[in-house]
Amino acid sequence: MKAVYINPFINAVINLFHTMVGLTVNVGSPELKSDAKPHHDVCGVIDVTGEVQGRVVVSMPETMATVLASELLGDPIEQLDEDCIDAVGEIANMIAGNAKTDFPEGGNTISVPQVVIGRGNVTYPASTPVISIPCQTDQGALSIDVALKVSA
Repeated sequence: MKAVYINPFINAVINLFHTMVGLTVNVGSPELKSDAKPHHDVCGVIDVTGEVQGRVVVSMPETMATVLASELLGDPIEQLDEDCIDAVGEIANMIAGNAKTDFPEGGNTISVPQVVIGRGNVTYPASTPVISIPCQTDQGALSIDVALKVSA
């Protein structure tokens, strides 16, 4: 997959985390995933359709989700409850919206994200390689998995 389709999501995560929750995201080296599951249990799932099709998954551990929710809501969130899940959904929505502005033209649609809890509950499109970009903040790790391909 070309970087022009991946970078909008990476840049959206970096910018959003910095501006909304004051965290610096250090991006690691992309790697081809050998398994078809996200690295972490709390997942923002964004589907892409059109000229490019597939799925982008931003996953994080529960501890990172509670930190982000606490920062976003301005109140301490200590567990993965309804408020935390809603906050993660809003963060995923902002990531999708920001990525959409930098995504190449060509009749592509970036979906409203959904939050999925549990690594085993997220699927990737069949026959589509998954590129995983590990990220680190001073509050913990997260991962951006990109499973996109140009439509036939």
